[in-house]
Amino acid sequence: MTQEPLLDAVEGTGPDGGGGLLGDVDFALAAYREDGAWQVQELPAQRADDLPTFAAELRRWPGEAGCLGMVSVDEDFFVVVRVAGAQVRVLLSDVTAATDWPLARSALVQLELPVPDDEDDPVPAGDPGIVADLGMPARDMGALLDDDDQYPDEALGEIARRLGFGELYDEVVGVPGGVAP
Repeated sequence: MTQEPLLDAVEGTGPDGGGGLLGDVDFALAAYREDGAWQVQELPAQRADDLPTFAAELRRWPGEAGCLGMVSVDEDFFVVVRVAGAQVRVLLSDVTAATDWPLARSALVQLELPVPDDEDDPVPAGDPGIVADLGMPARDMGALLDDDDQYPDEALGEIARRLGFGELYDEVVGVPGGVAP
C-alpha cells in the first residue's frame, strides 16, 4: 500500500513504559543504489523512533530507486520502509507490535490500519511487494513473513541477500563472517 503524505505518528510507549525505542532498536540502516552499486549506512537509533522521523532520515540518502530503510526492534519485529520523493511504502512484520512500540504504531497510522487488540494474532501489514522491482517478489516476501521461527535480523538479512547487499548488511549489523544461507 502506498500513502502519499506521511501521517503524523501516534503517541505510544515501549513495554518498559518509556516513550521511545532508543535502547530497544537492534539496528537501523539505510540501503540505496548509487551508480549501480548498493550502499548501506547504519543510522542512529533515535532516527528510528517513529515512522515520520525515519522516513525523513531516509530522504537524506540518494538512490536510483529511492532509499530502503530497515529497522529491527527488540528482537521482536521489523519494519521495512522505502521512500522515493514524497512516496512512502511500508512493511511491518507484526501488527501486534503496535500495542507496545511507537514505530509500529506509526507504521499502522501510515497504512491507515487500526491498532490491534491484545488478543489479535501477529500478522504482517503493508506492502509485501515493497522490493519486488529490486529482486524479491511479493510472494517470496510473504513466505518470509510467514516463517515464525526467524528473528527480525535474520529475516532482514535474507531480504538484503535477495536484493544483493547481504555482505554489506552483515558488515553493518555486525554479523561475524556473515550468516549461512
